[in-house]
Amino acid sequence: MIGADPHEKAYLAPLCVFLLFLLLAELVRSLGDGYAHWVLAEPRYWVFPLQTAVCAVLLWRLRSRYTFGPFRGFGFATFIGLLALAVWVAPQWLFGAAPRTDGFNPEHFGSSNPAYFWNLSLRLLRMVVIVPLVEEIFWRGFLLRYLVNEDFSKVPFGTFTWRSFSITSVAFCLEHQLADWPAALITGALFNIVAWRTRNLAACVLTHAVTNLALAIYILQTRQWGFW
Repeated sequence: MIGADPHEKAYLAPLCVFLLFLLLAELVRSLGDGYAHWVLAEPRYWVFPLQTAVCAVLLWRLRSRYTFGPFRGFGFATFIGLLALAVWVAPQWLFGAAPRTDGFNPEHFGSSNPAYFWNLSLRLLRMVVIVPLVEEIFWRGFLLRYLVNEDFSKVPFGTFTWRSFSITSVAFCLEHQLADWPAALITGALFNIVAWRTRNLAACVLTHAVTNLALAIYILQTRQWGFW
């Protein structure tokens, strides 16, 4: 973020902080390989809650920098959100892809104690609220406009160019793990269509939240923690 002005930093900072915590989790896990204690062996169970809390505070402190616009396009946003869910689970429904059971299991510390409640609550908060805000503020709020004009604040939200549409879709895809690239690429394009159709950042956040909420329900029903 060197050289970015305060307005740009507000759009960049939440995603940068979010990704740094992912890097921290991987670093601790690699260094803690072979250790029995969960703090080192399974750092996601403390890194992810900390990531959620820090990003929530950051988003709140920077809230005046964001322009979400008067909400519109509720029905369209919801439809695209559910369509994106279908894209994510289609490999299993259509092609019998293997179950994805390795991931953040909220029952890691038990299934009927306060730890389970907090694990699940914070995971849902992260997935349904924090991730949609962090990612849509950056991908659709910033990058989609920055690729049209470096002075992105002067670009009306939802302005369409093939260059910005394509680069943002691919970059959004690359943020995800390799196994999810096909679904993430299509999802990035769908979310860009929401931006173009509604011209409203709030609609993009809602679309992303609907997808993630529906996917969270699917995860809890099928116990496929790898989809988190």
